[in-house]
Amino acid sequence: MTARMDTRFATLKAEGRPALITYFMGGDPDFETSLAIMKALPGAGADVIELGMPFSDPMADGPAIQLAGQRALKAGQTLAKTLELAKLFRETDKDTPIVLMGYYNPIYIYGVEKFLDDALACGIDGLIVVDLPAEMDDELCIPALEKGINFIRLATPTTDDKRLPKVLKNSSGFVYYISMNGITGSALPDPSLVSGAVNRIKGHTDLPVCVGFGVKTADHAKAIGAAADGVVVGTAIVAQVAGSLSKDGAATADTVSAVATFVRGLATGVHAARLVAAE
Repeated sequence: MTARMDTRFATLKAEGRPALITYFMGGDPDFETSLAIMKALPGAGADVIELGMPFSDPMADGPAIQLAGQRALKAGQTLAKTLELAKLFRETDKDTPIVLMGYYNPIYIYGVEKFLDDALACGIDGLIVVDLPAEMDDELCIPALEKGINFIRLATPTTDDKRLPKVLKNSSGFVYYISMNGITGSALPDPSLVSGAVNRIKGHTDLPVCVGFGVKTADHAKAIGAAADGVVVGTAIVAQVAGSLSKDGAATADTVSAVATFVRGLATGVHAARLVAAE
């Protein structure tokens, strides 16, 4: 596997805090603005970046991320351009792990082998492909692992102890625990239930367990981070982009700063998370 992911989580473990994993949609609202957002994320406190691959028919995304994908596609974003974002980011940041997140259709059309080769060349460290279950590992998961790219699995409240070993068999990088049933942007889950779920998953794997879906504020991040190895925030960040746009949907002078300011607040919560756990 590429070393960046394991190195980052090992460093954070030594520091005694969880990771802040930030999602944004590649190409939203346009290529240059999304590149500026991506470059601003590490300085604002992001430890791992999830780079969204826009797709016309996203089955697990809530309204905010669906609209972000539509804005990106309208602006001409493609999978090739999303990879280009990572490549340009890597010119100035060699250390922050990048995870591509999205759906299989654009990858299939692009061509699996070509996609994996190009992703590796552009500095991609992991993939989250939400519509490929473990039964389809030969389709993309195994080829990705053979290339040295992490394949990050999703677990949910309905992923029971019988199913977990199957889900985790070829997982690497970290486990993404979706803390509730439903679409992205749902209500915040009960932190006590999250703690129990994280501990249950850890009974099946040594991988870091990161929790997402519903985290919207620094206090949310603080509460979830007390139990998890990482806190994933997506919808709330995408909402910052949307809220900063002009009436015609174009980026403004405030777009990048709005995201960076919001992420700094989340980072404050994540950094305080272990203090909560110790109390």
